[in-house]
Amino acid sequence: MSEQQPASVTWATRMLSALVVLGGVVTVLIVLLRDQLIRSWAEGRPDTRKVLRTEGLEAVKNGEVHVPAFVPVALVLFVVVAGLILVLAAFLRGGYGWARIALTLTLFFLAVGTIAGLRTGAPATFMVLSVVSFPLEAAAVYFLWHKDTSAYLHGA
Repeated sequence: MSEQQPASVTWATRMLSALVVLGGVVTVLIVLLRDQLIRSWAEGRPDTRKVLRTEGLEAVKNGEVHVPAFVPVALVLFVVVAGLILVLAAFLRGGYGWARIALTLTLFFLAVGTIAGLRTGAPATFMVLSVVSFPLEAAAVYFLWHKDTSAYLHGA
């Protein structure tokens, strides 16, 4: 393996870092916009929509149907996924080819999760940030599988 990593590895790392930052922004917004998420969730359910419209958001929060725990789930998910990406990126920079495969799979599952999130009817802020993640994920995969990255990982 050559000592100097190619620009493709640097760019892959930048794209991965951008995804971690974007995930951090989304997590902070989930904490700050929790009521907006609950309102959106309640509108999507026939059993809570009526309560929301007639009795308000507090009635939904205190109702029979338990509101999803958006904040703790988002915090744990962010810590786990960000940690995974950052550790795998370090292995990638170290020349370990298996890290590229693991990162690609991680990005694939992030994209699938993002698509699932888009289908829930989340508030517009989250929809926009979700759509922004797709080009970053595509660019990261492109640089992960670039010929220069392959040469670096194979020691050519």
